[in-house]
Amino acid sequence: MAKRSEHSLEELKTLVLKAAETIVIEEGFSALKVRRIAMDIGYTVGSIYMVFKNMADLILHINAKTLDAIAAELKQAQECNIEPSLETLAIAYLGYASQNFNRWRNVYENPFSAETKTPDWYQDKVDNVLALVDARFAKFKPELAEGHRKRAARALWYGIHGICMLSLTGEPDKTDINDVEETIVLLVRSFLQGWIEHADE
Repeated sequence: MAKRSEHSLEELKTLVLKAAETIVIEEGFSALKVRRIAMDIGYTVGSIYMVFKNMADLILHINAKTLDAIAAELKQAQECNIEPSLETLAIAYLGYASQNFNRWRNVYENPFSAETKTPDWYQDKVDNVLALVDARFAKFKPELAEGHRKRAARALWYGIHGICMLSLTGEPDKTDINDVEETIVLLVRSFLQGWIEHADE
């Protein structure tokens, strides 16, 4: 058993978060238990609660790192394409979801009660992902009000996410990714065509 003096609280927090992420990635959220984390890092359960308020707080931080990873994946997809598009972002999102299924899915399995307010710092991470999508919409109709573009961006992204969720949550190993990609591209193109035609109405 490690001694508390071996790590600062910040170092301990990093250890806990890394061990918890590993469990989620390899075995899924159902395997994430405080005692398991404590055993893996050689600390007591009480030590974990010195750096995280409760399990919900720990899960929030795991999901925040996943959102950062998703944003990084989308940015990389943009940088790798001379003319990045919404299709590019959507396919990159599907790629991340399929390759990091347990981690990705955990973001959308809300660990909070209906009364719990999402912290501003966490909402900022969600907004960082959506801002990349909104920036693409601005290319089509820059004259439209920001609020209108953001609603459109969210509507399309929720649709893309829904396709990913329905396609991957059954048996992800047996999912035909090419078929899912074609479905997503169809959604993006159809949505954009309709939105561009009627955005001014």
